[in-house]
Amino acid sequence: MRLLLVHSLLLSVFGIVHGAVTAYGPHVQQPLGSQTVTAASVSYTGAATYDQTILTPPPVPNPPPPTSFGVQLQTGGVATGLSIPQSGAFFGFSIEFSVVTQTLGLNSSFMQVPFLNLMANIRERAGGVQVRLGGNSQETATLVTSIPDGKAMEKDTSNTSNPTDTPPLLFTPEIIKMMASISALTNVRWYLGIPFYDTQNFQLQIAEVGESILGNYLLGLQGGNEPDLYAKHGHRPDSYSPQDYTDEFGLLVDAVNADSNIPDKDVLIGPNLSGTWQPEQVWDTGFATDYSQSLIALAVEHYPTDNCYAQYGTGTPRNAQDMFPTYLTHKSGQDLVSPYINSTNYAQSLGKPFVMFETNTASCGGFPGLSDSFGAALWGVDYALQMAYANFTGALFHVGGQSDYYNPFTPPVTNQSTFNQWTIGPIYYSALFVAEALGSSNHSQVLDLGMNGGNEFTPGYAIYENGEPTRVALINFVSDSTGASDYTASISFAGGSTPAQVKVKYLLASSVAQKWNFTWAGQTFGDAFTSDGRPVGSVDVQTVTCDQANGVCNVRVPAPGAALVFLSDQALEESDPGPTMTFPTTAYTKVHNTATIDPSALATSNGNMGTADWLAGTSQGSFENGASGFARALPSLGAVIAGALFVVRMAYAS
Repeated sequence: MRLLLVHSLLLSVFGIVHGAVTAYGPHVQQPLGSQTVTAASVSYTGAATYDQTILTPPPVPNPPPPTSFGVQLQTGGVATGLSIPQSGAFFGFSIEFSVVTQTLGLNSSFMQVPFLNLMANIRERAGGVQVRLGGNSQETATLVTSIPDGKAMEKDTSNTSNPTDTPPLLFTPEIIKMMASISALTNVRWYLGIPFYDTQNFQLQIAEVGESILGNYLLGLQGGNEPDLYAKHGHRPDSYSPQDYTDEFGLLVDAVNADSNIPDKDVLIGPNLSGTWQPEQVWDTGFATDYSQSLIALAVEHYPTDNCYAQYGTGTPRNAQDMFPTYLTHKSGQDLVSPYINSTNYAQSLGKPFVMFETNTASCGGFPGLSDSFGAALWGVDYALQMAYANFTGALFHVGGQSDYYNPFTPPVTNQSTFNQWTIGPIYYSALFVAEALGSSNHSQVLDLGMNGGNEFTPGYAIYENGEPTRVALINFVSDSTGASDYTASISFAGGSTPAQVKVKYLLASSVAQKWNFTWAGQTFGDAFTSDGRPVGSVDVQTVTCDQANGVCNVRVPAPGAALVFLSDQALEESDPGPTMTFPTTAYTKVHNTATIDPSALATSNGNMGTADWLAGTSQGSFENGASGFARALPSLGAVIAGALFVVRMAYAS
């Protein structure tokens, strides 16, 4: 993997105007409610994120799945049952609003370098990244001009609500400016949410400021977060119904339409149900048709189950060891998706995207030893591709705080950031796999192969572009260190010629119960507290010579593991086109791992003024043209520091 190490340098080139970007150390913040840990506690084990629980892998199924079988791919544009065309950015992230300053950065001047790197990894493969800032905490978040202590966000932990102890928030426009900074560097596109706690006096400032600063980097605004749980959480009367929500959403539509500071009116997203109500109950109220002109997408939120009893003493007790086998099967993803197939079809009939707006292994933070295991990485791959196959148009996996087991990535607690780095969870590995599986063409169509006689432990998917197969994703949920459960898929091409060879990348660990140190194509993000967001190690892309005489390419898949088969060099290049622009620390204040961009350069960000072209070009030789695109963008971001230009130092690693 080649890495572009980005440094800032001020110089004058053809009068181009740029904002300087420099990496700085983290300004240690102590937000309300942050955990206190002594500096000597280098090996921290107090939070769920770093829990050392390791489960016992399920036994090999009895009878075991067949370990040798054929996979026939239709060619020549005759394949049936394909999904709608999918974006490479299908697999995104939902970040709880209350942890924004720990995850993204403190403000528009100080951004978390590991977060930038993690987003750049996805952007390289998919062309962009979808990120939602929201969750329960968005419902009581208030945008204010400033906070007396100068912070960009403040939590009132003395006034929490919901079973997840969500604190009310105050935040300033610095949060939105920071998002624009991140977008300019990594092509992140954002979802935000309008607070729904007072439907008589909607707080629309987040929409006004969001549209003004983010421009086309703002994908949409959520109207209500899990309204089917409002009554249960004490936010609405027990009689609160789908019709009541639809009526309240209508009030939001009216408020947005009457606000001249929100120029784009068709940006709302709903109904964002948790699964307590069925989507059809909302469709039956006329929600999607009556508000079609205001809706940019339809969305739901759903988790397979919850661990609320263990975390908060509510709900049903569940044991992680007992739950573990239920995730290690293709049936899990199928069962999660099947209730929404009617709704994805309905959304298509209306010409609307249908997004899984928040999901992960289990609500209330997930399960110890399960949500942070390699099994969760395999589950995340299968679940995401199953959603793509069922015509969802995006899936956002949730990121919470230190008390959550399921986080795709977690920064250290604030007063450990001087000596600890980030922890990368299994779901982030899933995101890399799916981004490469779908590629950056935005024309990928997904087919569930139902291979190996539909065996639930060995699912597979074919990815088609323009009617031809380009990639195959193969999963092995079985955990067997003997090698006896490794399988070989013999891929053949009906109506087409067999390639001389295929390339294969593997997602691997020693067991489904393994925590951390997984590898994707030979690279890893390491153990807890060890990552700056850049993969470590040499890229391992294996070449499989095909048997052209018999018309098959035999691909082995370890137990456990997942293989992504690239059927041509072009397919491989599209998914991983070359160098990743990453953001190592180049200047230090107190410690490490934060980046800064001149805040005045983001005052009037319009989102798409040339930066997308620059960010999309990461191959050797493309920077010069891309830099001019970035130059065109920055005058629209405020026109402040004349002559600042990125200078890129290329560093190569095999």
